Amino acid sequence: MQQEAGKSRDRTIAGIAMMCAGVACLSANDALAKFLLADYSPLQILFLRNVIALPFAIALTVRMGGTGALRSRKPAAHFLRGFLWIVATIMFFTSFIRLDLAEATALIFVAPLFITAMSALFLRERVGPRRWLAVCAGFLGVLIVIRPGTAAFQTVSLLPVSTAFIYALLMLSARWVDTRESVWTMLLYLTGASALLSAIVAPFVWSPISTDDLLFFAAIALFGTAGMTMMTQAFRLAPAAIVAPLDYTGLVWATTFGWLIWSEIPDGPTFLGAAVIIASGLYVIWRERGHKRP
Repeated sequence: MQQEAGKSRDRTIAGIAMMCAGVACLSANDALAKFLLADYSPLQILFLRNVIALPFAIALTVRMGGTGALRSRKPAAHFLRGFLWIVATIMFFTSFIRLDLAEATALIFVAPLFITAMSALFLRERVGPRRWLAVCAGFLGVLIVIRPGTAAFQTVSLLPVSTAFIYALLMLSARWVDTRESVWTMLLYLTGASALLSAIVAPFVWSPISTDDLLFFAAIALFGTAGMTMMTQAFRLAPAAIVAPLDYTGLVWATTFGWLIWSEIPDGPTFLGAAVIIASGLYVIWRERGHKRP
């Protein structure tokens, strides 16, 4: 019994470490995107990131799921998810042009609240009054950050919020994928479909790539793929209720990168709104865990 408990504890610790490292990698991915946006369009950055990452995604899928994981039973669902991923990423990257990295990151954390609301409205899942209050509180946090009607309001602030909405659709669309397909198949087809669909439009926004920037494009592909892989593995190792809240450590990384690279320091309302959004998200996660107990 003690041996089994020890193994479970070790897996949980490994899952926590994986989640923290994965969030750090995706935050580095965002910082690199903001840096490259000075010379390249968001779509070109997304296209090159996915093209560079695709061979690694194929190798990882074969390594973790075997050659059978390369085949999908519902490819149309993956292409729809790829389209949603492209739209969400382009909007999020575009927001970096005008917004601080920490502000954009704080606003995208409203995604779990969108998922809860849409699950109740469109999937007819039961959401109690307490979770609805948490959702409303989270959206109040969004208003605190973007401050509509004041001189501090920027229309571009709506892009991360729209990104969170599309991301919530992306997460819910996972239900359309055949349940026999592994998470590695989903990761592969999300990368491949995004690369293929973005290739259609990329020539129209293409800018010549500087030799000095090739390393940065390689890095963004590396950090993006590594981050998604480690976060996926974290949910396989540890309970979701433990690792999911660690996603909010991304705000610490975004604030750190923004301060070190661009001297960005979020103001008081941004920190207050982010705290409200994160607290609401944590409460929703905690309530979800309670409802899933036997």
